[in-house]
Amino acid sequence: MPGISFAEAIGSLNVNDEWGPEVDSATTLDGVPYAPFSKSDKLGRMADWTSEGKEGRERGGRQYGRNFRDQQIYGAGTSSLFAVQVAEDESSFSVVDNTRTTTKRGFGRGGIAVFRGRGQRGQAQRGGRGTFQRVGQGQRGGQQQGGNFYDNRGGRGGRGGRRFGWRDYDKPQRNRDASVNIRPEWIMKEEIDFNRLHKLNLETSEGEDVDNYGFLYYYDRAYDKPPIKNTERKLMSLERAAYNVTTSADPVIQELAEKDEASIFATSDILSMLMCATRSVYSWDIVILKNGNKIFLDKRPDSSIDLVTVNENAADAPMEADTANTQQQTGVKADSINTPHNLAMEATMINHNFALQTVVESQNNKFEYPKPNPFYSASEETDALASKGYKYRRFDLSLEKDDEPVHLIVRTELDAATKNNLSGDDQFLVLKALNEFDHKAQGAGGALDWRTKLTSQRGAVVATEMKNNSCKLARWTTQAILAKADQMKLGFVSRVNPKSAANHVILGVVGYKPREFASQMNLGFSNGWGIVRTIVDLVKQLSAGDEADKKYVLVKDPNKPVIRLYEVPLSTFEDDEDDGMTGIAETEGKEDGDEE
Repeated sequence: MPGISFAEAIGSLNVNDEWGPEVDSATTLDGVPYAPFSKSDKLGRMADWTSEGKEGRERGGRQYGRNFRDQQIYGAGTSSLFAVQVAEDESSFSVVDNTRTTTKRGFGRGGIAVFRGRGQRGQAQRGGRGTFQRVGQGQRGGQQQGGNFYDNRGGRGGRGGRRFGWRDYDKPQRNRDASVNIRPEWIMKEEIDFNRLHKLNLETSEGEDVDNYGFLYYYDRAYDKPPIKNTERKLMSLERAAYNVTTSADPVIQELAEKDEASIFATSDILSMLMCATRSVYSWDIVILKNGNKIFLDKRPDSSIDLVTVNENAADAPMEADTANTQQQTGVKADSINTPHNLAMEATMINHNFALQTVVESQNNKFEYPKPNPFYSASEETDALASKGYKYRRFDLSLEKDDEPVHLIVRTELDAATKNNLSGDDQFLVLKALNEFDHKAQGAGGALDWRTKLTSQRGAVVATEMKNNSCKLARWTTQAILAKADQMKLGFVSRVNPKSAANHVILGVVGYKPREFASQMNLGFSNGWGIVRTIVDLVKQLSAGDEADKKYVLVKDPNKPVIRLYEVPLSTFEDDEDDGMTGIAETEGKEDGDEE
Protein backbone atom coordinates (compact mmCIF):
# COMPACT_ATOMS: atom_id res chain seq x y z
CA MET A 1 0.00 0.00 0.00
CA PRO A 2 1.44 3.37 -0.98
CA GLY A 3 2.21 5.78 1.80
CA ILE A 4 2.44 3.09 4.47
CA SER A 5 5.75 2.03 5.72
CA PHE A 6 6.73 -1.61 6.34
CA ALA A 7 6.82 -1.11 10.09
CA GLU A 8 3.33 0.30 10.07
CA ALA A 9 2.08 -2.64 8.02
CA ILE A 10 3.57 -5.14 10.50
CA GLY A 11 2.10 -3.32 13.43
CA SER A 12 -1.38 -3.39 11.89
CA LEU A 13 -1.31 -7.23 11.79
CA ASN A 14 -2.93 -9.21 14.63
CA VAL A 15 0.03 -11.37 15.73
CA ASN A 16 -0.64 -14.27 18.18
CA ASP A 17 1.76 -15.17 20.97
CA GLU A 18 2.25 -18.70 19.57
CA TRP A 19 2.54 -19.88 16.01
CA GLY A 20 -0.32 -21.86 14.57
CA PRO A 21 -4.03 -22.01 15.20
CA GLU A 22 -5.55 -21.25 18.54
CA VAL A 23 -5.35 -24.07 21.08
CA ASP A 24 -8.69 -25.72 21.63
CA SER A 25 -9.36 -28.16 24.47
CA ALA A 26 -11.06 -30.55 22.02
CA THR A 27 -7.79 -31.06 20.08
CA THR A 28 -5.44 -31.57 23.03
CA LEU A 29 -3.14 -34.58 22.57
CA ASP A 30 -2.91 -35.40 26.26
CA GLY A 31 -2.21 -39.08 26.94
CA VAL A 32 -0.65 -39.78 23.55
CA PRO A 33 2.80 -41.34 24.10
CA TYR A 34 5.80 -39.66 22.69
CA ALA A 35 7.88 -41.78 20.33
CA PRO A 36 11.38 -40.41 19.63
CA PHE A 37 13.23 -41.53 16.54
CA SER A 38 16.87 -41.50 15.53
CA LYS A 39 18.15 -39.11 12.91
CA SER A 40 19.66 -42.02 11.05
CA ASP A 41 16.26 -43.63 10.39
CA LYS A 42 15.20 -43.63 6.77
CA LEU A 43 11.81 -42.40 5.75
CA GLY A 44 9.83 -45.37 4.76
CA ARG A 45 6.42 -46.24 6.08
CA MET A 46 4.47 -43.84 8.21
CA ALA A 47 3.78 -46.67 10.70
CA ASP A 48 5.28 -50.18 10.44
CA TRP A 49 3.69 -52.44 13.02
CA THR A 50 5.48 -55.59 11.77
CA SER A 51 9.06 -54.41 12.05
CA GLU A 52 9.50 -55.33 15.70
CA GLY A 53 10.78 -58.88 16.33
CA LYS A 54 12.21 -59.47 12.88
CA GLU A 55 15.34 -61.59 13.05
CA GLY A 56 18.39 -59.56 12.18
CA ARG A 57 16.72 -56.21 12.96
CA GLU A 58 16.21 -56.05 16.70
CA ARG A 59 17.87 -58.04 19.47
CA GLY A 60 17.38 -56.85 23.00
CA GLY A 61 16.77 -53.19 22.14
CA ARG A 62 19.67 -52.83 19.70
CA GLN A 63 19.56 -52.81 15.92
CA TYR A 64 22.12 -54.69 13.88
CA GLY A 65 22.08 -52.64 10.68
CA ARG A 66 24.90 -52.40 8.20
CA ASN A 67 25.63 -48.70 8.78
CA PHE A 68 24.45 -47.99 12.31
CA ARG A 69 24.84 -51.33 14.07
CA ASP A 70 26.41 -49.81 17.19
CA GLN A 71 24.04 -46.83 17.69
CA GLN A 72 21.19 -46.77 20.12
CA ILE A 73 17.72 -46.74 18.56
CA TYR A 74 15.67 -44.10 20.25
CA GLY A 75 12.35 -45.52 19.17
CA ALA A 76 13.19 -49.20 19.57
CA GLY A 77 10.36 -51.22 20.99
CA THR A 78 7.92 -48.30 21.16
CA SER A 79 5.45 -49.86 18.76
CA SER A 80 4.19 -51.95 21.64
CA LEU A 81 2.94 -48.74 23.26
CA PHE A 82 0.37 -48.38 20.51
CA ALA A 83 -0.72 -52.03 20.61
CA VAL A 84 -4.25 -52.82 21.61
CA GLN A 85 -4.38 -54.40 25.08
CA VAL A 86 -6.79 -57.29 25.12
CA ALA A 87 -8.92 -58.08 28.10
CA GLU A 88 -7.31 -61.48 28.75
CA ASP A 89 -3.71 -62.58 28.63
CA GLU A 90 -3.50 -65.07 25.79
CA SER A 91 0.10 -66.01 26.58
CA SER A 92 -1.10 -68.34 29.32
CA PHE A 93 -2.95 -70.50 26.80
CA SER A 94 -1.33 -73.23 24.75
CA VAL A 95 -2.47 -75.73 22.18
CA VAL A 96 -2.55 -79.33 23.42
CA ASP A 97 -1.00 -81.60 20.85
CA ASN A 98 -0.18 -85.22 21.62
CA THR A 99 1.62 -85.85 18.35
CA ARG A 100 5.37 -86.33 18.62
CA THR A 101 7.38 -83.73 16.77
CA THR A 102 10.88 -84.21 15.49
CA THR A 103 13.47 -81.52 15.18
CA LYS A 104 15.59 -81.54 12.09
CA ARG A 105 19.23 -81.60 12.94
CA GLY A 106 21.96 -80.78 10.48
CA PHE A 107 24.23 -78.15 9.13
CA GLY A 108 21.98 -77.08 6.29
CA ARG A 109 19.28 -74.47 6.41
CA GLY A 110 17.53 -74.52 9.74
CA GLY A 111 20.12 -76.85 11.29
CA ILE A 112 21.42 -76.14 14.79
CA ALA A 113 24.97 -76.87 15.78
CA VAL A 114 27.24 -75.98 18.64
CA PHE A 115 30.74 -75.03 17.55
CA ARG A 116 33.53 -74.56 19.97
CA GLY A 117 37.05 -73.29 19.63
CA ARG A 118 40.12 -74.23 21.58
CA GLY A 119 39.87 -74.02 25.34
CA GLN A 120 36.12 -73.36 25.37
CA ARG A 121 33.52 -75.52 27.06
CA GLY A 122 30.27 -76.70 25.61
CA GLN A 123 27.23 -77.72 27.59
CA ALA A 124 27.14 -81.29 26.34
CA GLN A 125 30.76 -82.19 25.76
CA ARG A 126 34.34 -81.53 26.69
CA GLY A 127 36.90 -81.98 24.00
CA GLY A 128 39.88 -80.77 22.11
CA ARG A 129 40.56 -78.29 19.45
CA GLY A 130 38.04 -77.65 16.73
CA THR A 131 35.66 -80.39 17.79
CA PHE A 132 31.93 -80.11 17.39
CA GLN A 133 28.80 -81.86 18.38
CA ARG A 134 25.25 -81.75 17.20
CA VAL A 135 22.80 -80.64 19.80
CA GLY A 136 21.09 -83.50 21.63
CA GLN A 137 23.67 -86.26 21.13
CA GLY A 138 25.12 -86.00 24.62
CA GLN A 139 28.55 -87.59 24.07
CA ARG A 140 31.70 -86.15 25.55
CA GLY A 141 34.98 -85.56 23.80
CA GLY A 142 33.75 -86.43 20.33
CA GLN A 143 35.81 -85.97 17.18
CA GLN A 144 35.01 -85.70 13.51
CA GLN A 145 36.98 -88.28 11.61
CA GLY A 146 36.47 -89.14 8.00
CA GLY A 147 33.02 -87.61 7.83
CA ASN A 148 31.72 -89.64 10.78
CA PHE A 149 31.12 -88.70 14.39
CA TYR A 150 33.03 -90.77 16.94
CA ASP A 151 32.47 -90.70 20.67
CA ASN A 152 35.08 -91.21 23.37
CA ARG A 153 34.11 -94.85 23.89
CA GLY A 154 35.37 -95.77 20.45
CA GLY A 155 31.86 -96.25 19.19
CA ARG A 156 30.57 -94.66 16.09
CA GLY A 157 27.75 -92.16 16.47
CA GLY A 158 25.74 -89.96 14.18
CA ARG A 159 24.44 -91.33 10.94
CA GLY A 160 24.80 -95.08 10.68
CA GLY A 161 26.33 -95.28 14.17
CA ARG A 162 25.35 -97.62 17.01
CA ARG A 163 24.15 -96.09 20.23
CA PHE A 164 22.80 -98.01 23.18
CA GLY A 165 19.04 -97.70 23.37
CA TRP A 166 18.79 -96.49 19.76
CA ARG A 167 16.67 -98.50 17.36
CA ASP A 168 16.21 -101.26 19.89
CA TYR A 169 12.77 -101.89 18.47
CA ASP A 170 14.25 -103.89 15.62
CA LYS A 171 15.91 -106.40 17.96
CA PRO A 172 14.49 -109.93 18.01
CA GLN A 173 11.63 -110.22 20.47
CA ARG A 174 12.56 -112.40 23.43
CA ASN A 175 9.67 -114.67 24.24
CA ARG A 176 10.99 -117.15 26.76
CA ASP A 177 9.12 -120.30 27.69
CA ALA A 178 7.83 -120.99 31.18
CA SER A 179 9.74 -123.47 33.31
CA VAL A 180 6.60 -125.60 33.68
CA ASN A 181 3.61 -126.15 31.44
CA ILE A 182 0.55 -124.39 32.87
CA ARG A 183 -2.22 -126.96 32.58
CA PRO A 184 -5.91 -126.07 32.02
CA GLU A 185 -7.03 -127.59 35.32
CA TRP A 186 -4.75 -125.31 37.32
CA ILE A 187 -6.52 -122.48 39.13
CA MET A 188 -4.66 -119.22 39.57
CA LYS A 189 -5.12 -117.92 43.09
CA GLU A 190 -2.81 -114.92 43.27
CA GLU A 191 -0.59 -112.75 41.09
CA ILE A 192 2.12 -110.63 42.69
CA ASP A 193 4.42 -108.25 40.84
CA PHE A 194 7.98 -107.57 41.91
CA ASN A 195 7.20 -104.01 42.99
CA ARG A 196 5.08 -105.37 45.82
CA LEU A 197 7.73 -107.93 46.74
CA HIS A 198 10.39 -105.22 46.98
CA LYS A 199 8.45 -103.51 49.77
CA LEU A 200 8.31 -106.56 52.07
CA ASN A 201 10.51 -106.70 55.12
CA LEU A 202 10.91 -109.08 58.08
CA GLU A 203 13.73 -109.07 60.61
CA THR A 204 14.74 -112.50 61.93
CA SER A 205 17.46 -113.94 64.11
CA GLU A 206 20.53 -115.73 62.77
CA GLY A 207 18.95 -119.11 63.46
CA GLU A 208 20.04 -122.14 65.45
CA ASP A 209 21.41 -125.56 64.53
CA VAL A 210 19.01 -128.47 64.95
CA ASP A 211 21.13 -131.33 63.60
CA ASN A 212 24.30 -131.90 61.52
CA TYR A 213 25.17 -134.69 59.08
CA GLY A 214 28.00 -135.68 56.75
CA PHE A 215 31.70 -134.81 56.62
CA LEU A 216 33.97 -132.19 55.06
CA TYR A 217 37.39 -132.47 53.46
CA TYR A 218 39.80 -129.61 54.02
CA TYR A 219 40.20 -126.94 51.36
CA ASP A 220 43.38 -126.92 49.27
CA ARG A 221 44.89 -123.49 49.88
CA ALA A 222 47.13 -123.85 46.85
CA TYR A 223 44.20 -122.62 44.75
CA ASP A 224 44.26 -119.26 46.55
CA LYS A 225 47.65 -118.51 45.00
CA PRO A 226 47.65 -117.15 41.45
CA PRO A 227 48.68 -119.74 38.86
CA ILE A 228 52.27 -119.78 37.77
CA LYS A 229 52.96 -118.04 34.49
CA ASN A 230 52.32 -120.14 31.39
CA THR A 231 50.73 -122.88 33.53
CA GLU A 232 47.02 -123.33 34.10
CA ARG A 233 45.19 -125.64 36.46
CA LYS A 234 42.96 -127.92 34.44
CA LEU A 235 39.45 -128.59 35.72
CA MET A 236 39.00 -132.34 36.12
CA SER A 237 35.83 -134.40 36.02
CA LEU A 238 35.58 -136.53 39.16
CA GLU A 239 33.12 -139.33 39.83
CA ARG A 240 31.68 -138.79 43.29
CA ALA A 241 28.29 -139.50 44.78
CA ALA A 242 26.48 -136.19 45.34
CA TYR A 243 22.81 -135.75 46.17
CA ASN A 244 20.27 -133.02 45.69
CA VAL A 245 17.16 -134.30 47.45
CA THR A 246 13.95 -132.33 47.51
CA THR A 247 12.38 -131.26 50.81
CA SER A 248 9.53 -133.76 51.16
CA ALA A 249 11.82 -136.71 50.29
CA ASP A 250 14.44 -135.82 52.90
CA PRO A 251 14.26 -138.45 55.69
CA VAL A 252 15.66 -136.04 58.26
CA ILE A 253 13.03 -133.40 57.46
CA GLN A 254 10.32 -136.05 57.64
CA GLU A 255 11.50 -136.99 61.11
CA LEU A 256 11.65 -133.36 62.25
CA ALA A 257 8.14 -132.76 60.89
CA GLU A 258 6.78 -135.69 62.90
CA LYS A 259 8.33 -134.20 66.03
CA ASP A 260 6.68 -130.80 65.33
CA GLU A 261 10.04 -129.04 65.36
CA ALA A 262 8.69 -126.49 62.89
CA SER A 263 5.73 -125.78 60.62
CA ILE A 264 7.65 -124.80 57.44
CA PHE A 265 10.37 -126.90 55.78
CA ALA A 266 12.65 -126.15 52.81
CA THR A 267 16.12 -126.65 51.39
CA SER A 268 18.62 -123.84 50.92
CA ASP A 269 18.56 -123.95 47.12
CA ILE A 270 14.73 -123.70 47.02
CA LEU A 271 14.55 -121.10 49.78
CA SER A 272 17.27 -118.95 48.20
CA MET A 273 15.34 -118.90 44.91
CA LEU A 274 12.28 -117.58 46.69
CA MET A 275 14.22 -115.05 48.76
CA CYS A 276 16.00 -113.70 45.66
CA ALA A 277 12.93 -113.84 43.42
CA THR A 278 13.02 -110.12 42.59
CA ARG A 279 16.44 -110.50 40.96
CA SER A 280 15.39 -113.34 38.67
CA VAL A 281 14.75 -112.99 34.94
CA TYR A 282 14.33 -116.58 33.78
CA SER A 283 11.27 -118.59 34.69
CA TRP A 284 11.28 -120.96 37.69
CA ASP A 285 8.71 -122.81 39.75
CA ILE A 286 8.36 -124.06 43.32
CA VAL A 287 5.92 -126.75 44.44
CA ILE A 288 4.25 -126.00 47.79
CA LEU A 289 2.71 -128.90 49.72
CA LYS A 290 0.34 -128.28 52.62
CA ASN A 291 0.03 -131.38 54.78
CA GLY A 292 -2.11 -130.61 57.81
CA ASN A 293 -0.49 -127.64 59.52
CA LYS A 294 2.87 -128.29 57.84
CA ILE A 295 4.07 -126.54 54.68
CA PHE A 296 6.84 -128.02 52.48
CA LEU A 297 8.62 -125.96 49.80
CA ASP A 298 9.43 -128.56 47.14
CA LYS A 299 10.77 -128.78 43.61
CA ARG A 300 10.03 -130.96 40.64
CA PRO A 301 12.49 -133.55 39.32
CA ASP A 302 14.80 -131.90 36.78
CA SER A 303 13.69 -128.50 38.02
CA SER A 304 15.33 -125.36 36.65
CA ILE A 305 16.24 -124.41 40.23
CA ASP A 306 19.02 -127.02 40.12
CA LEU A 307 20.66 -125.35 37.10
CA VAL A 308 23.25 -122.59 37.39
CA THR A 309 22.34 -119.76 35.03
CA VAL A 310 24.87 -117.73 33.05
CA ASN A 311 24.54 -113.96 32.51
CA GLU A 312 20.85 -114.05 33.37
CA ASN A 313 20.83 -110.38 34.36
CA ALA A 314 22.97 -109.07 31.49
CA ALA A 315 21.51 -106.30 29.34
CA ASP A 316 22.09 -108.47 26.26
CA ALA A 317 21.62 -111.94 27.73
CA PRO A 318 22.36 -115.13 25.73
CA MET A 319 19.65 -115.96 23.22
CA GLU A 320 17.95 -119.21 22.41
CA ALA A 321 18.72 -120.96 19.14
CA ASP A 322 16.47 -120.70 16.10
CA THR A 323 14.17 -123.66 15.71
CA ALA A 324 11.63 -124.62 13.10
CA ASN A 325 8.65 -124.29 15.44
CA THR A 326 9.42 -120.76 16.63
CA GLN A 327 8.53 -117.56 14.84
CA GLN A 328 11.32 -115.43 16.30
CA GLN A 329 14.63 -115.33 14.49
CA THR A 330 17.52 -114.78 16.89
CA GLY A 331 20.40 -115.50 14.56
CA VAL A 332 21.73 -118.25 16.86
CA LYS A 333 22.43 -121.62 15.32
CA ALA A 334 20.57 -124.64 16.61
CA ASP A 335 23.80 -126.42 17.57
CA SER A 336 25.30 -123.42 19.36
CA ILE A 337 26.94 -124.08 22.73
CA ASN A 338 26.17 -120.54 23.92
CA THR A 339 22.41 -120.86 24.33
CA PRO A 340 20.98 -120.29 27.83
CA HIS A 341 20.21 -123.97 28.38
CA ASN A 342 23.59 -125.24 27.16
CA LEU A 343 25.42 -122.61 29.19
CA ALA A 344 23.41 -123.56 32.29
CA MET A 345 24.27 -127.24 31.88
CA GLU A 346 27.94 -126.34 31.42
CA ALA A 347 27.96 -124.07 34.49
CA THR A 348 26.25 -126.72 36.62
CA MET A 349 28.90 -129.30 35.76
CA ILE A 350 31.68 -126.78 36.40
CA ASN A 351 30.33 -126.02 39.87
CA HIS A 352 30.05 -129.71 40.71
CA ASN A 353 33.60 -130.52 39.61
CA PHE A 354 35.13 -127.36 41.10
CA ALA A 355 33.85 -128.17 44.61
CA LEU A 356 35.29 -131.68 44.36
CA GLN A 357 38.68 -130.71 42.94
CA THR A 358 39.57 -127.89 45.34
CA VAL A 359 39.58 -130.11 48.45
CA VAL A 360 42.25 -132.50 49.70
CA GLU A 361 40.69 -135.95 49.91
CA SER A 362 42.19 -137.64 52.94
CA GLN A 363 40.40 -140.18 55.10
CA ASN A 364 42.72 -139.39 57.98
CA ASN A 365 42.33 -135.63 57.80
CA LYS A 366 38.71 -134.52 57.48
CA PHE A 367 36.04 -132.89 59.60
CA GLU A 368 33.22 -135.25 60.53
CA TYR A 369 29.81 -134.36 61.91
CA PRO A 370 28.19 -136.56 64.57
CA LYS A 371 25.91 -138.28 62.05
CA PRO A 372 26.78 -139.70 58.58
CA ASN A 373 25.40 -138.60 55.24
CA PRO A 374 21.65 -139.39 55.38
CA PHE A 375 21.35 -140.11 51.63
CA TYR A 376 24.31 -142.44 51.12
CA SER A 377 24.06 -146.20 51.29
CA ALA A 378 27.38 -147.99 51.21
CA SER A 379 25.76 -151.26 50.15
CA GLU A 380 24.16 -149.74 47.07
CA GLU A 381 26.65 -147.06 45.97
CA THR A 382 29.89 -147.83 44.16
CA ASP A 383 31.28 -144.29 43.82
CA ALA A 384 33.12 -142.53 46.60
CA LEU A 385 31.13 -140.05 48.63
CA ALA A 386 31.62 -136.36 47.90
CA SER A 387 32.62 -133.85 50.57
CA LYS A 388 29.38 -132.41 51.88
CA GLY A 389 28.05 -131.29 55.23
CA TYR A 390 24.32 -130.88 55.91
CA LYS A 391 23.22 -128.49 58.65
CA TYR A 392 19.54 -128.40 59.54
CA ARG A 393 18.89 -124.95 60.97
CA ARG A 394 15.76 -123.35 62.43
CA PHE A 395 14.63 -119.74 61.96
CA ASP A 396 11.89 -117.87 63.75
CA LEU A 397 9.48 -116.05 61.40
CA SER A 398 6.95 -115.15 64.09
CA LEU A 399 5.19 -111.81 64.38
CA GLU A 400 3.60 -110.18 67.39
CA LYS A 401 0.10 -110.84 66.06
CA ASP A 402 0.67 -114.60 65.72
CA ASP A 403 -1.13 -116.86 68.15
CA GLU A 404 1.45 -119.61 67.66
CA PRO A 405 5.17 -119.32 66.78
CA VAL A 406 6.09 -119.73 63.11
CA HIS A 407 9.33 -121.66 62.72
CA LEU A 408 11.11 -122.71 59.54
CA ILE A 409 13.69 -125.48 59.25
CA VAL A 410 16.00 -125.38 56.24
CA ARG A 411 18.59 -127.90 55.12
CA THR A 412 21.79 -126.03 54.34
CA GLU A 413 24.97 -127.33 52.73
CA LEU A 414 28.69 -126.78 53.28
CA ASP A 415 31.43 -127.89 50.88
CA ALA A 416 34.74 -127.80 52.75
CA ALA A 417 36.53 -126.89 55.96
CA THR A 418 39.74 -125.00 56.69
CA LYS A 419 41.91 -124.10 59.66
CA ASN A 420 42.08 -120.58 61.00
CA ASN A 421 45.62 -119.22 60.70
CA LEU A 422 45.55 -117.54 64.12
CA SER A 423 43.39 -119.67 66.39
CA GLY A 424 43.60 -122.98 64.55
CA ASP A 425 39.84 -123.47 64.81
CA ASP A 426 37.85 -125.10 62.05
CA GLN A 427 36.04 -122.79 59.65
CA PHE A 428 33.48 -123.83 57.07
CA LEU A 429 33.38 -122.88 53.40
CA VAL A 430 30.96 -122.77 50.48
CA LEU A 431 32.67 -123.40 47.13
CA LYS A 432 31.17 -121.91 43.96
CA ALA A 433 32.52 -121.20 40.48
CA LEU A 434 31.89 -118.46 37.94
CA ASN A 435 32.53 -119.44 34.35
CA GLU A 436 33.62 -117.53 31.27
CA PHE A 437 32.47 -118.90 27.91
CA ASP A 438 33.59 -116.25 25.37
CA HIS A 439 34.01 -112.57 26.22
CA LYS A 440 33.54 -111.66 22.54
CA ALA A 441 30.39 -113.70 21.93
CA GLN A 442 26.81 -112.49 22.09
CA GLY A 443 25.55 -112.56 25.65
CA ALA A 444 28.93 -111.97 27.29
CA GLY A 445 27.55 -108.79 28.85
CA GLY A 446 30.68 -106.70 28.31
CA ALA A 447 32.84 -109.03 30.41
CA LEU A 448 36.59 -108.51 30.43
CA ASP A 449 39.09 -111.10 29.27
CA TRP A 450 39.78 -113.03 32.47
CA ARG A 451 43.15 -114.37 31.33
CA THR A 452 44.60 -110.86 31.02
CA LYS A 453 42.47 -108.84 33.46
CA LEU A 454 41.74 -111.14 36.41
CA THR A 455 45.04 -110.43 38.16
CA SER A 456 45.36 -106.72 37.38
CA GLN A 457 41.67 -105.73 37.41
CA ARG A 458 40.03 -108.21 39.74
CA GLY A 459 37.61 -105.61 41.10
CA ALA A 460 36.32 -104.76 37.63
CA VAL A 461 35.86 -108.45 36.80
CA VAL A 462 33.89 -109.10 39.99
CA ALA A 463 31.79 -105.96 39.51
CA THR A 464 30.85 -107.07 35.99
CA GLU A 465 29.86 -110.50 37.29
CA MET A 466 27.71 -108.87 39.99
CA LYS A 467 25.88 -107.00 37.25
CA ASN A 468 25.48 -109.87 34.79
CA ASN A 469 24.80 -112.60 37.37
CA SER A 470 23.01 -110.71 40.10
CA CYS A 471 20.47 -113.45 40.77
CA LYS A 472 22.98 -116.31 40.81
CA LEU A 473 25.43 -114.56 43.13
CA ALA A 474 22.59 -113.44 45.41
CA ARG A 475 21.40 -117.04 45.71
CA TRP A 476 24.89 -118.30 46.52
CA THR A 477 25.37 -115.60 49.13
CA THR A 478 21.98 -116.36 50.66
CA GLN A 479 22.81 -120.07 50.87
CA ALA A 480 26.12 -119.29 52.58
CA ILE A 481 24.43 -117.02 55.14
CA LEU A 482 21.70 -119.59 55.80
CA ALA A 483 24.39 -122.22 56.46
CA LYS A 484 26.31 -119.76 58.65
CA ALA A 485 29.43 -120.33 56.56
CA ASP A 486 32.57 -118.46 57.57
CA GLN A 487 33.72 -117.86 54.02
CA MET A 488 32.60 -118.21 50.42
CA LYS A 489 35.17 -119.14 47.79
CA LEU A 490 34.49 -118.01 44.22
CA GLY A 491 36.45 -119.72 41.48
CA PHE A 492 36.99 -118.25 38.02
CA VAL A 493 36.81 -121.00 35.40
CA SER A 494 37.25 -120.43 31.68
CA ARG A 495 37.17 -122.54 28.56
CA VAL A 496 40.44 -123.75 27.09
CA ASN A 497 38.99 -122.96 23.68
CA PRO A 498 36.04 -120.53 23.47
CA LYS A 499 34.55 -122.65 20.69
CA SER A 500 34.44 -125.82 22.81
CA ALA A 501 32.65 -126.48 26.10
CA ALA A 502 34.55 -129.72 26.81
CA ASN A 503 37.69 -128.55 28.61
CA HIS A 504 38.14 -125.83 31.24
CA VAL A 505 40.88 -124.28 33.35
CA ILE A 506 40.82 -122.66 36.80
CA LEU A 507 42.26 -119.13 36.53
CA GLY A 508 41.97 -118.14 40.18
CA VAL A 509 39.99 -118.30 43.41
CA VAL A 510 38.84 -115.35 45.55
CA GLY A 511 37.46 -115.59 49.08
CA TYR A 512 34.73 -113.39 50.59
CA LYS A 513 32.84 -113.22 53.85
CA PRO A 514 29.17 -113.81 53.00
CA ARG A 515 27.81 -110.85 54.98
CA GLU A 516 30.33 -108.42 53.47
CA PHE A 517 29.70 -109.76 49.97
CA ALA A 518 25.95 -109.32 50.50
CA SER A 519 26.44 -105.67 51.44
CA GLN A 520 28.49 -105.12 48.28
CA MET A 521 25.62 -106.53 46.22
CA ASN A 522 23.03 -104.50 48.14
CA LEU A 523 21.36 -107.77 49.10
CA GLY A 524 18.66 -107.20 51.70
CA PHE A 525 18.27 -110.36 53.76
CA SER A 526 15.21 -109.03 55.58
CA ASN A 527 13.43 -108.54 52.26
CA GLY A 528 13.92 -112.22 51.45
CA TRP A 529 12.39 -113.29 54.75
CA GLY A 530 9.47 -110.95 54.10
CA ILE A 531 8.81 -112.69 50.77
CA VAL A 532 8.90 -116.13 52.40
CA ARG A 533 6.51 -115.10 55.18
CA THR A 534 4.12 -113.50 52.65
CA ILE A 535 3.90 -116.66 50.52
CA VAL A 536 3.41 -118.83 53.62
CA ASP A 537 0.61 -116.59 54.90
CA LEU A 538 -1.03 -116.65 51.47
CA VAL A 539 -1.03 -120.46 51.41
CA LYS A 540 -2.48 -120.60 54.92
CA GLN A 541 -5.18 -118.11 54.00
CA LEU A 542 -6.20 -120.03 50.86
CA SER A 543 -6.55 -123.29 52.79
CA ALA A 544 -7.99 -121.85 56.01
CA GLY A 545 -10.60 -124.14 57.57
CA ASP A 546 -9.78 -126.98 55.15
CA GLU A 547 -7.91 -129.88 56.74
CA ALA A 548 -7.41 -131.66 53.43
CA ASP A 549 -3.99 -131.73 51.83
CA LYS A 550 -3.35 -129.08 49.20
CA LYS A 551 -0.76 -128.59 46.49
CA TYR A 552 0.23 -125.27 44.95
CA VAL A 553 2.73 -124.24 42.31
CA LEU A 554 4.47 -120.86 42.42
CA VAL A 555 5.62 -119.86 38.91
CA LYS A 556 7.74 -116.93 37.79
CA ASP A 557 6.40 -115.48 34.55
CA PRO A 558 9.00 -116.03 31.79
CA ASN A 559 8.61 -112.54 30.28
CA LYS A 560 7.32 -110.31 33.09
CA PRO A 561 8.45 -109.48 36.65
CA VAL A 562 5.48 -111.33 38.10
CA ILE A 563 4.96 -114.51 40.13
CA ARG A 564 1.69 -116.44 40.12
CA LEU A 565 0.34 -118.95 42.60
CA TYR A 566 -1.72 -121.85 41.19
CA GLU A 567 -3.73 -124.46 43.02
CA VAL A 568 -3.14 -127.82 41.34
CA PRO A 569 -4.44 -131.37 41.87
CA LEU A 570 -2.53 -133.53 44.34
CA SER A 571 -1.56 -135.95 41.58
CA THR A 572 0.31 -133.25 39.65
CA PHE A 573 3.94 -134.21 38.84
CA GLU A 574 3.59 -137.64 40.49
CA ASP A 575 4.03 -139.40 37.18
CA ASP A 576 7.43 -137.76 36.79
CA GLU A 577 8.68 -138.54 40.28
CA ASP A 578 10.52 -141.71 41.15
CA ASP A 579 11.90 -141.60 44.65
CA GLY A 580 12.44 -137.85 44.87
CA MET A 581 16.25 -138.19 44.83
CA THR A 582 18.26 -136.79 41.95
CA GLY A 583 21.99 -137.25 41.79
CA ILE A 584 24.07 -134.59 40.05
CA ALA A 585 26.91 -135.85 37.91
CA GLU A 586 27.13 -139.17 39.71
CA THR A 587 28.23 -141.17 36.70
CA GLU A 588 29.56 -138.49 34.39
CA GLY A 589 32.33 -139.67 32.13
CA LYS A 590 35.68 -137.97 32.06
CA GLU A 591 36.14 -135.19 29.60
CA ASP A 592 38.52 -135.53 26.72
CA GLY A 593 42.07 -135.18 27.91
CA ASP A 594 41.14 -135.01 31.63
CA GLU A 595 42.88 -137.11 34.18
CA GLU A 596 41.72 -137.93 37.65
